This record gives sequence, C-alpha cells and structure tokens, in this order.
Amino acid sequence: MENLIQNLKVQIIEQLNLAETKPEDIDASAPLFGEGLGLDSIDALELIVLLEKNYGLKIADPKDAKNIFQSVKTLAEYISSQKK
Repeated sequence: MENLIQNLKVQIIEQLNLAETKPEDIDASAPLFGEGLGLDSIDALELIVLLEKNYGLKIADPKDAKNIFQSVKTLAEYISSQKK
C-alpha cells in the first residue's frame, strides 16, 4: 500500500502539473480538495483520467468519486480494492 501511495503522489503531481509540489509535501491523509492540496473540479476530471489510464479503472457512479477522491490514501484503497 505504501508503494501505491507513493506512486499515486508522483502521478498526481505529473497529471496536474504541480511543478512546485514534491511527493513528500503531500500528506496521504490530507484532503485533495478544499484544504490540503486545494484541487478543483477540473483536477477531479484529471484524476478520473489518471485512474483510467494508469489503472484501467472507471468510476461508475459519480457520487462515489467524492469518497474515492477524499485523499491519496482513499484513492489508493479504492485502487487496491478494485485490483483483487
């Protein structure tokens, strides 16, 4: 799980062009939207693309996205649960 979280941090930085951010700057439990990383709805679309491109996962119900994208940790948990 730690490797997945680390990989996700790097992928999020690359996908969202967060040039000033380093993986160690991102708290895995911090909110991705609002406080924390301060992402917006456009960034959410980019995260959906990242999930599809890198993990072959689609979010069937948009309402689920809010829980999945709470933090890097919840995103990693979602990916892990879908890979089994």
